[in-house]
Amino acid sequence: MSDPTPTEATPVHRFCWTELMTRDVEAAKDFYSRLFGWTFVASPFSSDYWVAHLGNEPVAGLFRMEGEAFDGIPPHWFSHIAVPDVDAAMDAVQAAGGTVLRPPFDVGPYRIAILQDASGAALGIVHVREAPAEPQG
Repeated sequence: MSDPTPTEATPVHRFCWTELMTRDVEAAKDFYSRLFGWTFVASPFSSDYWVAHLGNEPVAGLFRMEGEAFDGIPPHWFSHIAVPDVDAAMDAVQAAGGTVLRPPFDVGPYRIAILQDASGAALGIVHVREAPAEPQG
């Protein structure tokens, strides 16, 4: 989720972010640093999330898989598609034959839900909310 300050021109219905879900974050950070020259910055929103950068540009996230929710799931890359309204998309997901795996939740300025499409593939949908206006006066 590379653009924390969306504009009306923020593309929707396109892949907008990918993240590596892994149990060994340090090994992954070392691998991608050596392979692509990525650097990593800890997320201000989660202690188990790092943002990979190529130069000054955020290119991907790394997430530590922990707990029962990840039992039996191998490390993998996970993609998100931008939508104009995550909550409004919930009915459309089910009407299209999908399943909501994790209802909408907030992480910093991001509103996210985790879905399963009609073929069984998991994906995230995301909307970047605008930052609250600065108090005036």
